[in-house]
Amino acid sequence: MTGRYMMGCYLGGAAAARTGDEMSGPALLLAGPVLTGSPSSGSALLAGIMAAAAVGGPLFGVLLDRSARPGRLLAAALALYAAGLAAILLGLGRVPFTLTVLLAVGAGLLGPALSGGWTSQLPRVAPLPDLPRATALDAMTFSLAALVGPALAGAVAGAAGAPAALVVSIALIGLALPAAWALPAPARSAPVPPPVTSVVADLTAGLRAIVRSRPLARATATSVLSCVGQGALLTCWPPLGAAVLGSADHGALLLSAIAASALVANAVLSRRPRPPRPDTVLLGGALLLALAPLVAATGHPAALIAAVLLTGAAEGPQLTALFAIRHREAPERLRGQVFTTGASLKITGFALGAALAGPLATWSLPVALVAAGGCEALAVLVFVCLPDTAEAVAPLPPPGAV
Repeated sequence: MTGRYMMGCYLGGAAAARTGDEMSGPALLLAGPVLTGSPSSGSALLAGIMAAAAVGGPLFGVLLDRSARPGRLLAAALALYAAGLAAILLGLGRVPFTLTVLLAVGAGLLGPALSGGWTSQLPRVAPLPDLPRATALDAMTFSLAALVGPALAGAVAGAAGAPAALVVSIALIGLALPAAWALPAPARSAPVPPPVTSVVADLTAGLRAIVRSRPLARATATSVLSCVGQGALLTCWPPLGAAVLGSADHGALLLSAIAASALVANAVLSRRPRPPRPDTVLLGGALLLALAPLVAATGHPAALIAAVLLTGAAEGPQLTALFAIRHREAPERLRGQVFTTGASLKITGFALGAALAGPLATWSLPVALVAAGGCEALAVLVFVCLPDTAEAVAPLPPPGAV
């Protein structure tokens, strides 16, 4: 189960699920106003999904760590997520909109399954010597999804209507179900008794695992602050496209260019025989992301393109490095929680940055760009202030002793 076929199956399923997820956001933004007549309905649905995803990650991680067949639990989560999107589509314009938003919140609770939940299973697919390259390939599925998903949503919506774009996103998530179901079970030398700890105790243990490992705590704090900056920068691309390139529509092209740059950077990184330490890459990514908004703020077209390339070259390897640190530092019995909790925190940071920078960009685009760069500078500061070594701490207690 850990040979070439399984790795290809893993990557194919991850790419399909994540492309469907990236496609669903723009599809909801387009389908909501079409089916309800309210211009704000799409953004309300997307906000509901994102807010719930920020909450649902830790709990899903506990269930994943407790499961004897986490792949089947992951497949069930994907199926429920797709069913939730389908229920939203069927409910728009037919049931009270408040109920549709509640459906979005329910579906969003399972969102971390597509990111952290899936990635947490990678060590069961890739042998340890191949894990660094497999981690880079896994991170590339995020960049591929970010590149293809929104473009595909726009193309399908233009050709067949906004509801059809949501149908295609649901179908892509469904295509990932067999790959999730076939994921190998954890290797166990003896039957494992049912968990005797409470879910609350397990949640506490997962958070303690992140805090007690200095490299893991540093990577988590740095990545979350960096996501605040990335969310802030995201809101700046459409007005930058309008101000520098003549059309806000060019902002979408800039996002595609960022995803392409991230893909190229990760491809180069994965081919290096001796890649740099992931901690170094994480810091370097934050430094580049602090520089990119300042370059874009100059307002010159060439500088804007350079900022776009810098952003992608930072985001792609930074994600790979974060995954590598989690794989290296996470306790095996808490791996799912570490990944899904980290994903939830990043989603929260990204949403916070986007929410704060939206009004700021309307008031002053250069100030919003400086704020985005300032968040990245703060991430660098946190990384530097949390050294790699720490005083010895007591080990985590075994299951049942919490």
